[in-house]
Amino acid sequence: MKFKNFDMHELIESVVQNFEIRVHSDNGQITFLKNASNYTIYGDQVHITNVLFNLLDNAVKYSKESPVIEVATENHKNKLVVSVKDNGIGIAKEHQKQIFERFYRVPTGNVHDVKGFGLGLHYVYKIIEAHNGSIEVESALNKGTKFIIYFPINN
Repeated sequence: MKFKNFDMHELIESVVQNFEIRVHSDNGQITFLKNASNYTIYGDQVHITNVLFNLLDNAVKYSKESPVIEVATENHKNKLVVSVKDNGIGIAKEHQKQIFERFYRVPTGNVHDVKGFGLGLHYVYKIIEAHNGSIEVESALNKGTKFIIYFPINN
């Protein structure tokens, strides 16, 4: 990994712009709320870009109807908090602890309309861990999902 100081708002803006066409083609909307006043972190921009791309990709893939996605930043104590919230199918409580495990996919019966190997969220978890951060999930079936990432702020 190639760590350096960078502007997280700039990086998120770029990833969100890349997703706008895809989201709008599904008649959805994506917004970015810049609530953090301290948003410089020390990290690997390529891997953090991949983390955000993965979370936004899942938000689009697991939306039944038009996706409504909100990316937001805020500061909490000495952390930069980045959240990705969607209106998708949600994740049942009993599966939430396992979603970051390698190869784990939430069982969906015989519905296999979303392809994957169960590696995306494991990668997300490992990259955030490598940045001395943490990730949480808040979700309910048919109500959507919110991933919350905590990054240490580089002062």
